[in-house]
Amino acid sequence: MKPNSGTLVINIMNGGKAEAYEGVYQCTARNERGAAISNNIVIRPSRSPLWTKEKLEPNQVREGDSLVLHCRPPVGLPPPIIFWMDNAFQRLPQSERVSQGLNGDLYFSNVQPEDTREDYICYARFNHTQTIQQKQPISVKVFSTKPVTERQPILLTPTGSTSTKVELRGNVLLLECIAAGLPTPVIRWFKEGGELPANRTFFENFKKTLKIIDVSEADSGNYKCIARNILGSAQHVISVTVKAAPYWITAPRNLVLSPGEDGTLICRANGNPKPNISWLANGVPIAIAPEDPSRKVDGDTIIFSRVQERSSAVYQCNASNEYGYLLANAFVNVLAEPPRILTPANKLYEVIADSPALLDCAYFGSPKPEIEWFKGVKGSILRGNEYVFHDNGTLEIPVAQKDSTGTYTCVARNELGKIQNEVQLEVKDPTMIIKQPEYKVIQRYGHVSFECIIKHDSTLLPTVIWLKDNDELPDDERFLVGKDNLTIMNVTDKDDGTYTCIVNTTLDSVSASAVLTVVAAPPTPAIIYARPNPPFDLELTGQLERSVELSWIPGDENNSPITNFVIEYEDGLHEPGVWHYQTEVPGTQTTVQLKLSPYVNYSFRVIAVNEIGRSQPSEPSEQYLTKSANPDENPSNVQGVGSEPDNLVITWESLKGFQSNGPGLQYKVSWRQKDVDDEWTSVIVANVSKYIVSGTPTFVPYEIKVQALNDLGYAPEPSEVIGHSGEDLPMVAPGNVQVHVINSTLAKVHWDPVPLKTVRGHLQGYKVYYWKVQSLSRRNRRHVEKKILTFRGNKTFGMLPGLEPYSSYKLNVRVVNGKGEGPASPDKVFKTPEGVPSSPSFLKIINPTLDSLTLEWGSPTHPNGVLTSYILKFQPINNTHELGPLVEIRIPANESSLILKNLNYSTRYKFYFNAQTSVGSGSQITEEAITIMDEVQPLYPRIRNVTTAAAETYANISWEYEGPDHANFYVEYGVAGSKEDWKKEIVNGSRSFFVLKGLTPGTAYKVRVGAEGLSGFRSSEDVFETGPAMASRQVDIATQGWFIGLMCAVALLILILLIVCFIRRNKGGKYPVKEKEDAHADPEIQPMKEDDGTFGEYSDAEDHKPLKKGSRTPSDRTVKKEDSDDSLVDYGEGVNGQFNEDGSFIGQYSGKKEKEPAEGNESSEAPSPVNAMNSFV
Repeated sequence: MKPNSGTLVINIMNGGKAEAYEGVYQCTARNERGAAISNNIVIRPSRSPLWTKEKLEPNQVREGDSLVLHCRPPVGLPPPIIFWMDNAFQRLPQSERVSQGLNGDLYFSNVQPEDTREDYICYARFNHTQTIQQKQPISVKVFSTKPVTERQPILLTPTGSTSTKVELRGNVLLLECIAAGLPTPVIRWFKEGGELPANRTFFENFKKTLKIIDVSEADSGNYKCIARNILGSAQHVISVTVKAAPYWITAPRNLVLSPGEDGTLICRANGNPKPNISWLANGVPIAIAPEDPSRKVDGDTIIFSRVQERSSAVYQCNASNEYGYLLANAFVNVLAEPPRILTPANKLYEVIADSPALLDCAYFGSPKPEIEWFKGVKGSILRGNEYVFHDNGTLEIPVAQKDSTGTYTCVARNELGKIQNEVQLEVKDPTMIIKQPEYKVIQRYGHVSFECIIKHDSTLLPTVIWLKDNDELPDDERFLVGKDNLTIMNVTDKDDGTYTCIVNTTLDSVSASAVLTVVAAPPTPAIIYARPNPPFDLELTGQLERSVELSWIPGDENNSPITNFVIEYEDGLHEPGVWHYQTEVPGTQTTVQLKLSPYVNYSFRVIAVNEIGRSQPSEPSEQYLTKSANPDENPSNVQGVGSEPDNLVITWESLKGFQSNGPGLQYKVSWRQKDVDDEWTSVIVANVSKYIVSGTPTFVPYEIKVQALNDLGYAPEPSEVIGHSGEDLPMVAPGNVQVHVINSTLAKVHWDPVPLKTVRGHLQGYKVYYWKVQSLSRRNRRHVEKKILTFRGNKTFGMLPGLEPYSSYKLNVRVVNGKGEGPASPDKVFKTPEGVPSSPSFLKIINPTLDSLTLEWGSPTHPNGVLTSYILKFQPINNTHELGPLVEIRIPANESSLILKNLNYSTRYKFYFNAQTSVGSGSQITEEAITIMDEVQPLYPRIRNVTTAAAETYANISWEYEGPDHANFYVEYGVAGSKEDWKKEIVNGSRSFFVLKGLTPGTAYKVRVGAEGLSGFRSSEDVFETGPAMASRQVDIATQGWFIGLMCAVALLILILLIVCFIRRNKGGKYPVKEKEDAHADPEIQPMKEDDGTFGEYSDAEDHKPLKKGSRTPSDRTVKKEDSDDSLVDYGEGVNGQFNEDGSFIGQYSGKKEKEPAEGNESSEAPSPVNAMNSFV
């Protein structure tokens, strides 16, 4: 309990539990007159319990269906605030289709494909404990069906056709209706048999919630919500009953009685249901309180008869029902007191004639005194209609006249005594304006005057205020306010308006107004305004060491008054030719006293300024050289920072030239170690701005000061600053490093801070190094790429985002100061849990027959866990591209192919394929294929084996096409995982390759190929990723010895052939050139086709076989062997070839085949395109 107070303080800051103080408290105040009690005060500790753990199954919903995601927060005190966010802590967008209900659940009127996500997270914020609890993320996957079936509305909440709602009077009534349906239903609200209350009705949550504030019993009734879309409607009726906690109609009031008097205490309250009224006396129920014969209880009234002084008590009235209670204290004071008058004696009242006068006579007494008024000391009692007598003792004279002035006496009497008091009344003459301002018309630039002559009571002091247009007069010297008038000089158009004279006294106020109209003046010759001419005849007088007087003669104003003069100076000793601002003076002044600095050779000039602009500078004055003196100031911005662990670099900003005050400017640099009883060490240096102190301890504070001096002496004693010697690397690594894995991609790391003494510098923060050791699904190690996160300041924890699921990581922590990083903590190993896998690396459909197709696929590039199975879904597509029924098949994880049988002949099928871990399903890959008709290759067009070869900013896309000739192809691409529209590029001609340029390095892209005019036919999607540019090992073939030798041999052979041909021609014979060419065919000088950049081969007129193209690298990066074995694959590292930006093939012959070494489980993968051999030119 606070001293001298009724306040009870409960403090649990120094120990104790809040639960120990839970309960109902009541305060009682007691003295000899009775006891008063307070309302019940309920104390309950706040609670923010944790979410109960539950296993949440993924929600798989058909497009267009409704969905409810339940939050079910833990019960807290007070209740929590619910909101939904994603993993990035961004609030989930809500709309008429998706919204949060009053119970915290998230309602989808109909789901759309964009609702698919794995991070629907419900948060509960407990404001009182300032904590936020998070529910496990909820996964929603929307699968599409074509066409989507539209649905008429049904109500998700409330259920059924009717429900009830009870709300308390004065509270906010919230009614909610959320409906499912496609298209999204619109909600409307009505009240049966009445209108919704105006000004108190609001609609929230996209009109799904009806809100009525400050409800009363009149708001009871049936409220109907109707959900409607184009297919129909649904409705629900909520029967609202407004109950009421008790509220006062008449609360009991304190009662003062004198002995023998009668009185009543009334306590009336209302509510729904009707409240119970009970009485207490001094905090005790009146039924068991001490008996009082003068007291009788009659329901909500206590009747007192012929009370005595012992009847004084404090009575409590309690009105209660099931929804609350009221408690009021009323003091019944039985008192015997003679009259007392509280109004001060001889109080003076002043009023204006013909206005009312109120004379106070505040009194107290028990029994209640009777009040009488007299005028004068021996006057008769006042009565009649010219007076009004108020219950509080006040005498009112409705219309006071001059003869009402005088002394008035108030007499208060009861059976215990009598008392009187005198007050004075003075009636004043009213204030009047006997000559008011008159309407005026004045020419521009003329003068005008308004009169305001007043008459007032001689005892009152009037004040006169002039207003323009009901506002203050402009702050302009043209407005002159006299005793009885207002004069305006040089009137302009802006002076047009209404002018009001207001006269105020302490008792009354009067006013009068007049209008001023400004008209144009007769035309006058045009005036030319210009800048002033420069001042002249500058003269220096009164030369002293630190001051001089400068005078000048102004130049012509040029019809615009000079407003001010600007004085500038030149220091011919330190900065000749440079003029500096010195000061400025008003335009009426032509002399100024200038303050000077020592050791400066001054010259002055003056510039005149008017409203048009600045004049040219005047001619310079004569020069005046001031005497030298000690420096007046010391260098500024003094700092001490070490550049090495054993030094202290002291820097400062040097004084300017004229600040030196004399020749021989130097600096005295002083320092000493702080908090150590050392003497100052000082050194005098030349006019520089840095000094280095060597041999200092590492990172200790120093007191530093720098003092200026010249040939005449020192500047004043400088102030000290604190600096530090150089930093060194921290000595100790952070300890007790702990890792808490939050989910498959996020972890939190904790560590203990290092002692500040071991930091050996300014603590800047901590760095966390972390890297992936291996994938737990593949068990293969790879190149370690360490990542670094920096946490500023003295933080002891941090979040590690972007981790790969189902992987083993290591990390360590280092402290950082201004010098660098300290030693690393021991490596800490942690593992991330499983996640959903990426899409399978490829899906191929081969060997089509009449009723079967063979599917082959590759495992996901990123399994993110242990694969449990594959999910295959497929459905037929008819000629109008409508989708048939969907079939789903689950395939064991160790399978890599499947033969689908019992299919329809000559039918196109669309396949959806994805992998699963124990966490859930990954993203899917799609493909289309056709069963054949009568074992004949189908004539439907097909684009397959889409192949990508990506570099840093471009990628070459190639494909194989089967179908009608002269197809026009196009390539569509976009960022993988993005919802943006596909970008489209047209392929010129019928080429089967295309180069995408302008790509972003290090970005995953999706791509597909289509044919124009074939009903929008497209290939399946492929995914590739651009990478950083890596320089290929370019070899200049012209410098290779074998090439030079080969070229020499070819040249010699050609020369021999020419000689032989010449001899044979002279002999008339023929040389079989073709046979020679066949005999000497060299595979290394095969011609290159110009149209598609592939290597061809010679053929004679009888050989009509098409030139064979180079090998393809399909999307799974495996080498596919064509029907012919004559492929570049057989010539060494042909599979490592890649395309240039112009579409030509890059490769190099090799004399032998080399097989890439296997790496883990990826032995089937081809080498990366960036490792391709050098180009053949």
